[in-house]
Amino acid sequence: MKAVAYQKAGPITLPEALVDIELDTPVAKGHDLLVRVQAVSVNPVDTKIRKNVSAEQSGWKVLGWDAVGTVEAIGDKVTQFKIGDVVWYAGSLNRQGSNSELQLVDERIVGHKPKTLEATEAAALPLTAITAWEMLFDRLQVPKTAPTNTTILVIGGAGGVGSITIQLLKQLTNLTIIATASRPETKEWVEQLGADYVLDHRQPLAAQIKQLGLSAPLYVFSTTETDQHLSDIVELIAPQG
Repeated sequence: MKAVAYQKAGPITLPEALVDIELDTPVAKGHDLLVRVQAVSVNPVDTKIRKNVSAEQSGWKVLGWDAVGTVEAIGDKVTQFKIGDVVWYAGSLNRQGSNSELQLVDERIVGHKPKTLEATEAAALPLTAITAWEMLFDRLQVPKTAPTNTTILVIGGAGGVGSITIQLLKQLTNLTIIATASRPETKEWVEQLGADYVLDHRQPLAAQIKQLGLSAPLYVFSTTETDQHLSDIVELIAPQG
């Protein structure tokens, strides 16, 4: 099968940073699905792994985790899927990635692709959506129904994770959503997604919240440059937030 891979960690400027290669087709065993990949997306983790993690000795490392594809074979312990199912998933850092014609993935981290989404649309969602969901509802334990005027601040609202976060909040909670964005087009974007207020993260955030007359956010989700915004977060967050 065809794949795009590398052997030695390094910058993308190296000629061997990403190479077209041929690999043996893997065999599905146990809970594995063998998926013929139809669409993938690129995430920051791809660049971080490529720059810092080399392949095992004499081997190749295939990047890519988000994917949509069709199941071509199943392991003997698979119970949730059958050959021909169209699936999506974020994959595993410990296995070969989705930048290949065929990929093995454990059925326990796979879902059926929504029929309302095209393959390319669906492939953009798994990792960002999982990250947003786990932060909101597992880590922050945001309630679906909160007291009136409870606010959340999403720093980096126009990025991949931030964009999904705003939509989840708008559809599943009653929180007042404050998002940050710095350019006219990104401000318009987060407003379209459902942000109630938009701040400029290049300016002091606490002062902007005060100027708008908003209550201190009980929740803050920083999706980017947390070190840069930490002092602002400490200043603006509600007591016990």
